[in-house]
Amino acid sequence: MDIAALKSIAAEIGFTDVRICRADEAWAAGERLAEFVSEGRHGTMAWMEDTLDRRRHPTAMWPDAKSAVVVAMNYGPDTNPLPLLERKSEGVISVYAQNTDYHDLIKKRLKQMARAFVAETGAEVKVFVDTAPLMEKPLAAKAGMGWQGKHTNLVSREHGSWLFLGVMLTTAELVPDEAETDHCGSCQACLDICPTKAFPGPYQIDARRCISYLTIEHKGVIPDEFRPLMGNRIYGCDDCLAVCPWNKFAATAQEAAFHPRAELKGPLLSELAALDDTDFRQVFTASPIKRIGRERFVRNVLIAIGNSEDVSLVPCLEALLSDESSLVRGMAVWALARLAPESAAEHARMRASDEPDAQVRAEWAEL
Repeated sequence: MDIAALKSIAAEIGFTDVRICRADEAWAAGERLAEFVSEGRHGTMAWMEDTLDRRRHPTAMWPDAKSAVVVAMNYGPDTNPLPLLERKSEGVISVYAQNTDYHDLIKKRLKQMARAFVAETGAEVKVFVDTAPLMEKPLAAKAGMGWQGKHTNLVSREHGSWLFLGVMLTTAELVPDEAETDHCGSCQACLDICPTKAFPGPYQIDARRCISYLTIEHKGVIPDEFRPLMGNRIYGCDDCLAVCPWNKFAATAQEAAFHPRAELKGPLLSELAALDDTDFRQVFTASPIKRIGRERFVRNVLIAIGNSEDVSLVPCLEALLSDESSLVRGMAVWALARLAPESAAEHARMRASDEPDAQVRAEWAEL
């Protein structure tokens, strides 16, 4: 199969772009990752440390790999997501999570492309979509799809910052595309806009300060210093992506599965706070949000309520002071203290001494 035929098949399947690079050449990405982990910037994502040796280089995971075929799908939003941050009684969900989980859709299509490739060439292949110890972004940059911007995400001159990635490794030796060069120039809009200052410097990120990490990966209590800075972001954060000037070339996603569900584009915090476990699973069926579970999600919603300045949401908070989850109870205490200090003090007199969880008692003690 020649390269033109492979790219034609990828386009027919629905991929926005497809590029090729060598998988067996030396690269600096592995050392950068090792430094990131050694400095503890991965936070509680222990899997990054556990898989570090395999993640350093594609051939560390599969020694026979010779080429990487990198595919991308555009998920560009139809409007700028940043104005949603001003609607404080609504929750802001990252653009990528406002509909179907992209992992399943892209992997299905990547397997379809791989079957056609194997049938034609007889080469061995393995496919990956963000769930295996493989660094897709450095491969995409090496293949010429874009470059890793100062926010560490991939930026494309044709598609901006809104690309999902997948990779097919193969034993076939394919002619590589030319690597892309960095086009960020002196711009640092992505660094300046970050609410929590998660970028120690250009091309560096400290996940422990990143709202996407805090709302999705972090399982416990979110540190006090970050709660007011989260605003109404309840799942992920698009600020550094959305502000990128290269988005002026980005198109709205053509794939219907990536168009936002109406109920997930600015959902009311009052409705989200009321979700029990069954409701949560029903609302977020087939969504990536489902994987964090109701407890963590409502934790995020309560922090947004605490930042909302909307006193009509006080009854939502009072109802959750008795929630079975200590994580939810603790964040309800914090949010109530923000919106209605007098009500919080009254509830503290009635509840604090009987609270079985030390962390929740600590939240009461802060009043």
